Amino acid sequence: MPPPDNSPPVSQLAAPVTTLWGIGSERARLLARLEIFTIRDLLLHAPRRYEDRRKFLPIRDLKLKEAATVRGKIVAAGVKRFKHGTRAMFECILDDGSALLHCRWWQMQPWMEDYFAVGREFLVFGKPETLKPRTIDHPETELVEPGDDEFVHVNRIVPVHPLTEGLTARVLRAFVWRALEKFEALITEPTPAPDLKVYPARANAVRMIHFPEELPDVEIARQRLALDEFIALQIQIQSRRKKFEASARALPCRGDNRLMKPFLAQLGFKLTEAQTRVLREVRADLGGVHPMRRLLQGDVGSGKTAVAACAAVMALESGFNVAVMAPTEILAEQHFRNFTKWLGPLGVQVLLQTGSRKSGEDGGLMMEDGKSARPSILHPPSSIFVGTHALFTSGFEIPKLGLVIIDEQHKFGVAQRETLVRKGNYPHLLVMTATPIPRTLGLALYGDLDVSVIDELPGGRGEIKTFVRGGDKLPKVWEFIRGKLKAGRQAYIVYPRVEESTDGFKAVTKEFENVQRALAPFTVGLLHGRVKPAEKEAVMGDFRANKLNALLATSLIEVGVDVPNATVMLIENAEAFGLAQLHQLRGRIGRGAHESFCILISEAKNPEARGRLKVLEATGDGFAIAEADLKLRGPGELLGQQQSGAMRLRFGSLIEDLALIRQARDIAAKSL
Repeated sequence: MPPPDNSPPVSQLAAPVTTLWGIGSERARLLARLEIFTIRDLLLHAPRRYEDRRKFLPIRDLKLKEAATVRGKIVAAGVKRFKHGTRAMFECILDDGSALLHCRWWQMQPWMEDYFAVGREFLVFGKPETLKPRTIDHPETELVEPGDDEFVHVNRIVPVHPLTEGLTARVLRAFVWRALEKFEALITEPTPAPDLKVYPARANAVRMIHFPEELPDVEIARQRLALDEFIALQIQIQSRRKKFEASARALPCRGDNRLMKPFLAQLGFKLTEAQTRVLREVRADLGGVHPMRRLLQGDVGSGKTAVAACAAVMALESGFNVAVMAPTEILAEQHFRNFTKWLGPLGVQVLLQTGSRKSGEDGGLMMEDGKSARPSILHPPSSIFVGTHALFTSGFEIPKLGLVIIDEQHKFGVAQRETLVRKGNYPHLLVMTATPIPRTLGLALYGDLDVSVIDELPGGRGEIKTFVRGGDKLPKVWEFIRGKLKAGRQAYIVYPRVEESTDGFKAVTKEFENVQRALAPFTVGLLHGRVKPAEKEAVMGDFRANKLNALLATSLIEVGVDVPNATVMLIENAEAFGLAQLHQLRGRIGRGAHESFCILISEAKNPEARGRLKVLEATGDGFAIAEADLKLRGPGELLGQQQSGAMRLRFGSLIEDLALIRQARDIAAKSL
């Protein structure tokens, strides 16, 4: 136990961890690896699991593959070295009076022989690999050291915290206990108590999360601490929205229908009820007091682009310019073609600004005929500027910017989005995604945006059937694809890599000749990120014109490719892609009236990888797939570097805590 401390108590939880007895510079360095720098960090270092040490399981009662904690003394220990190599296994035998337990480590460390000395007492946690003899490989262990703080480590439910090399579970647990004893009274309520009366006080929750009386207390405490995190996040999001609304007045972009009626008449199809509903929401925003900040979600092929075009028409009718930003040149060029086809006949100029397709010396933009013109000529009140990140470069300005449309917004960072918006005088903003966002992520990430969902697909489209097959079925798959090509349809062939790599996944450059042979006499095009822009455009043009029967590509085609005649999507090494990405790729087919087929080839033996692919085989619902992807991969991978920085949660789960996020949103709204 530490010596008596007669000095005044530390008054701030922001004090460095070295304030605590027993933590010097070396241990502070180890704690820093765990991102523990202050007393508050230490108190909020969530345990990863718990052990009920009120009664240990006798070794004789261990069950195969079932995790358990036992307590006993080392009665034998030694190193086993293998012939013809340098590998060595360390083994010790634990005796608790009921039976013996063999503990093995297949990578011998120099310190093990001294640490696991005969006569020492240990707690051992793990799953027995075999019961004859009872054996656990690479168990978690904790040395039992009698002392004044023994009550912290045994005869109770104890936490096992995330650790780092050089820091034991026992030492870290003791630090947390001491921090609670000294600083618990300083833990205050960040949220008005009436809203949280069904939960324990925050100080009690912090103690319960580390040292619960009973295991159900852990979830009660976690929910309270998670709610605090979500409330802080929602206050930040909603404060940003309120500050924005207080300072920004909307530009009048509701329109007068002089372009809308002829636009809808020549569109070539009728809007679905879902598109019409969303369009009413957008129109209300464009005529509102505050600038629109709306997220438009819709599954692949649901018609988001048509809704965006309608929004653009309203802004154009009101005398404002429109910017449409996409993450890739292929998608930008797709939008360029669509907007030109739809709006060009109405006298609207559609201009393209990308890294490879913009003017040279005169600063102009590319038009549909590939010619450039000076901005002074091309800036009437009715222009649409389509582009990639080139739209928000510092040297490019858009006058009278009334509406910004961002497609596949999750591929852009918030800062990039705001850079483009700041080019105008608080223009309206419509961000779109065909990657459905799980509800928890939507509330946590995009709480400052109003959300519209297109939950209906246009009629007249063929069904998409999805199949998961092993590599041994490829000969039959190629035969099936040749049959579809012979019938006049087209196909995509997708591989995960551009060139050969050490992970064993197939590459488009290596497989090109093999695919040409497999599909002979049909023509095959090649497309990947390293193809020059002009060549890329020529390949896509030939595929759209049906001059190429099949297109061999990487995931570059997951967005921005719309060829209704393509009805087959073959994806090799499908396990290399995320669920959402596979769903996006599948969305390149099924855009015409013909039945379509997505074939996922995988040699994966991992049950989890196979299970992911089976999700796609079972459903075409993008929102169900997004929820499954979130559970399988977690939010960090889904959000990527652009979005995940502000989402560090110690106790909250963006997978399971939808109810808590909703509650936090309501509490935050009351407090602002």
